[in-house]
Amino acid sequence: MSPFFIKVFGDNGIVFSNGHTWKQQRRFSLMTLRNLGLGKRSLEMRILEEAQHLVKCFAVQEGKPTDPYMSVVNSVSNVICAVVFGHRFSMDDKLFLRLINVMSMMINFRGTAWGRIYDVFSPLMPLLPGPHKKVFGCWEEVHSFVREEIKVHRERRVAGDPPEDLIDYYQDEIAKTKDDATSVFNENNLRTVVLEFFLASIETTSTSLLWGLLYMVEYPDVQEKVQKELDAVLEPSEIICYEDRKRLPYTNAVIHEVQRYASIVPGGVGRQSLKDTSFQGFFIPKGAIIFGNLTSALYDPEHWETPRQFNPSHFLDEEGKFVNKEAFMPFSAGHRVCLGEQLARTELFIFFTSLLRAFTFHLPRNEEKKISSDYVLGTTVHPLPYQICAVPRWTSEHHGKGC
Repeated sequence: MSPFFIKVFGDNGIVFSNGHTWKQQRRFSLMTLRNLGLGKRSLEMRILEEAQHLVKCFAVQEGKPTDPYMSVVNSVSNVICAVVFGHRFSMDDKLFLRLINVMSMMINFRGTAWGRIYDVFSPLMPLLPGPHKKVFGCWEEVHSFVREEIKVHRERRVAGDPPEDLIDYYQDEIAKTKDDATSVFNENNLRTVVLEFFLASIETTSTSLLWGLLYMVEYPDVQEKVQKELDAVLEPSEIICYEDRKRLPYTNAVIHEVQRYASIVPGGVGRQSLKDTSFQGFFIPKGAIIFGNLTSALYDPEHWETPRQFNPSHFLDEEGKFVNKEAFMPFSAGHRVCLGEQLARTELFIFFTSLLRAFTFHLPRNEEKKISSDYVLGTTVHPLPYQICAVPRWTSEHHGKGC
């Protein structure tokens, strides 16, 4: 693990912990996600609500150019906020907007020159001025926000009330294991787990969705084909659900191709060698940090016909049916595969289809020849800021009450 992440997370939480702590935190989090509706219609309805909010955010622009970043991040983040905090935040909530901005700044810092300098010279950095001081100050802001949420949960909860969100479940687990000397359930781990869930929602699902909108602008023929399939399969008033992906092979293929082509987490999460070992002729000493090259799988010419091109046919057979491939691993692989994979897949499908049913996307007229696939490298690979026009395909009364 990099010195920057050691400073930020220590050995708490799920992503950067090891051994007993990692096993217990991951198992608890998976169980809690299921208890809160993962894989069930109840959580899908929550995602649909946020997708509707996002549709409204675009609709008020009336086809005028807009930067989709804050609207997308707000709506996607509110899904995990409902799971973790038990409530959503308004786009007008200044504290929440500040939280998003602070988290984004921290995420981006990791990919800057200063972020790399910090990792190389970490023992000296506390003595030196620089943007890292601001980043860690902002991290304390985020911690304060989470501490306050935990405090509010503790104060409002009546003894015997069933848990309503992840914080409630976690506090119950702390109380249950308080006499266990080996317990890893404490407020430090609670804060870190909450922040990891929140960071993941900003950095993975929202980033993939932003790439997806940009690709629809860059490949209008793909966008049109998705919309034709949606119109042919779904009634205008029909509410979309994740199960509908089986009836929408081309749309499902496009979403998978967005994830493959964008490859937003090229190195996955670092692993540590537990002992001296050799692999394919290379000696790996005990304690070495290892990153898997996920992009090498997502762009492997042995598995993809045109790996350097955006091509939804990578996920379709000769009959036009959807097929997945072993080399498709945007959520990493092995024991540390993203525990929110199913949630992210559901969110991406519902948000993407909701937007493509409601709007046709294109760049502002004076920027039609300025589509850029350049990226910003932070904790993930995300697109450069861009403006986009969302032109309504029909009025809300024709579109029905669904997204």
